[in-house]
Amino acid sequence: MMYKRFFVSVILLVCFLSLFGKARELTPYLADPDTNTGIAVIICPGGSYSWLDMKTEGVIPAKWLQSNGINAFVLKYRVASVGAYIFGFRVLGIGHKYPDMLNDVEWALEEIYTNADKYNVDTAKIGVMGFSAGGHLAMLSYLHNKTSYKPKFLCPIYPVVTMNNEQFVHKRSRRGALGVWRQYNKSMCDSLSVEDQIPEDCPPVFLVNCKDDPIVHCQNSELLDSALNVKNIPHRYIKYTIGGHGFGACEEKCSSECRLWKNEFLLWISNFNQ
Repeated sequence: MMYKRFFVSVILLVCFLSLFGKARELTPYLADPDTNTGIAVIICPGGSYSWLDMKTEGVIPAKWLQSNGINAFVLKYRVASVGAYIFGFRVLGIGHKYPDMLNDVEWALEEIYTNADKYNVDTAKIGVMGFSAGGHLAMLSYLHNKTSYKPKFLCPIYPVVTMNNEQFVHKRSRRGALGVWRQYNKSMCDSLSVEDQIPEDCPPVFLVNCKDDPIVHCQNSELLDSALNVKNIPHRYIKYTIGGHGFGACEEKCSSECRLWKNEFLLWISNFNQ
């Protein structure tokens, strides 16, 4: 009985603590003025819309971009809670859900657009990069963005894409985004399935994943690639054989093969300097 009470107390404490802390935060990593390309990339870490991998998919990518003359901005956006991730449910409705995270990335875009001179950023070169669930959010930052502050390019890395294809959906991300009950709402799932929402004016996309991804089915990226092809959207899709999931821009967590994505991205993004 004592252990049962302790376990319940831990669950409640984890969920309660998720209420505290800054709701959203944007941390800039500005390029050196001598090498600044004027490009700005908002980085959305992954974490199944329930927590955020701020190091591997946030700070490390930001410092890498910064070292290559690209202004990086790590976005801490609102998510369900660590409790929702660990235990699979929300206690008393604690935690954030869609569209909170979309509102946060829209806020970040507005911040950079309206302070472009302060950050030494070219407003024609502002994009969003995201990893895993953050890759899904990166796509939504244009597809569902109702503001005038829209990204000029999108970079989903091993992204969650579909929310309505039961064969390939990442259920934990769907639950994190929509909540316990809305995850079963067909219209909501359809509206958040990126592969079904690509518009004719979608900006260029840089897409990467690995065939051996054990977390998010590799078919998610294949669905996105096909949808972009149907709409003739300029994009680069790279599917590596070995690399898994969650490596971000970290040298230690990925294979020598998928590590090449960073060089490929720098080549791709250089087009925005022409």
